[in-house]
Amino acid sequence: MNLEYFIAKRLITAKDNKSSISAPIVKIAISAIAIGMIMMIVSVATGIGLQKKIRDKVSAFNGQVIISNYDNNNSEVTLIPISKKQDFYPNFKSVPEVSHIQAIATKAGIIRTENAFEGIVFKGVGADYDWNNISEFIVGGKLPDFKKALNEDVVISKFLADRLNLKVGDQFNTFFVKEEQGKLPNSRRFKIAAIFNSGFQDFDSTYIIGDIRHIQKINKWREDQVGAFEVFVKDFNEIKNVGNQIYEETSSNLDTKTIIEKYSYIFDWLQLFDFNIVIILAIMILVATINMIVALLVLILERTQMIGILKSMGSNNWSVRKIFLYNAFYLILRGLLWGNLIGISILLIQQQFGIVQLNPENYYVNQAPVYLNWIYILLLNLLTVSICFVVLLIPSYIITKISPVKAIRFD
Repeated sequence: MNLEYFIAKRLITAKDNKSSISAPIVKIAISAIAIGMIMMIVSVATGIGLQKKIRDKVSAFNGQVIISNYDNNNSEVTLIPISKKQDFYPNFKSVPEVSHIQAIATKAGIIRTENAFEGIVFKGVGADYDWNNISEFIVGGKLPDFKKALNEDVVISKFLADRLNLKVGDQFNTFFVKEEQGKLPNSRRFKIAAIFNSGFQDFDSTYIIGDIRHIQKINKWREDQVGAFEVFVKDFNEIKNVGNQIYEETSSNLDTKTIIEKYSYIFDWLQLFDFNIVIILAIMILVATINMIVALLVLILERTQMIGILKSMGSNNWSVRKIFLYNAFYLILRGLLWGNLIGISILLIQQQFGIVQLNPENYYVNQAPVYLNWIYILLLNLLTVSICFVVLLIPSYIITKISPVKAIRFD
């Protein structure tokens, strides 16, 4: 039988324990552990969730690695075409980490209606375009099919549709300026097949998606000429390494750029979340350990006579310390139980109902996203238990200084 565990269990279940001096302090310590765990779970889940959501949105509309001409590097509009007859297209076999590659082209234009007009970038896509990347953002209509004959269907953002007073099924004129000066712009009439709402103002206010063959005709390109290639990788965490591999496998007249490089201001901002999460974790664990230290010291002082009796009966210092460490461990587990229960419940509620709303102009999302990863939650629990337990070894050292004779007389 584990004597220390047996005594610790009796101390925990003792009836007079609830009315003792340490009772309110113990409750505060348990509450501190619980609140700390709630804050840690919520901050990690929402912080990583926000990073992942924004990263996925940027990837959905741009790919994760962009292959283009050097001349197009600083422009959203593709000027010089690239041949589709490349070794890496349509399958990037030389870089196995690539999951998909698609050809696109972009051209600036102006949408004109009877009452309004808006400047846009027409993004032309073809049969190889993976609509799954933006399907979650579709709020109305049906995605077009560009695998057959050339058609006028386009996907427009809710932002632009509202500003132009358009809806699914409506038609509108778009004018594309020619590169040659003094010539009349090209006009195309498009029909809205679907409306998307990404919550990402940079994209919603700019892009409409349509058939790439319109751009090829306007620019007088051949069928095998496109503006750029969007590449998707299997593991986003390896995007820098994969980007370098793609660069090595493409010809010298082509440039490759990851979305981290293209949208550095967004990803630099996202990296700040990692720092904020670390700060929150450190503060919460610090608060929890301080409260547990105070609770343990009070428990030790309250049981001074018991410590003296156990020492006089032959118990060594470490044996007595283990009794109180078991007791503290029980309090930590109670706090973690309530913290996990409440924290995970908050996240599930947010995940299902989206109660906490965010300003998309500042955060690029409409509501606080949640990323529930049970491994992260388990690691947070193990980290809290480990740090608290190690730190509590220090105040438990006071037991070694307690004299049995003085302790038995202690009142």
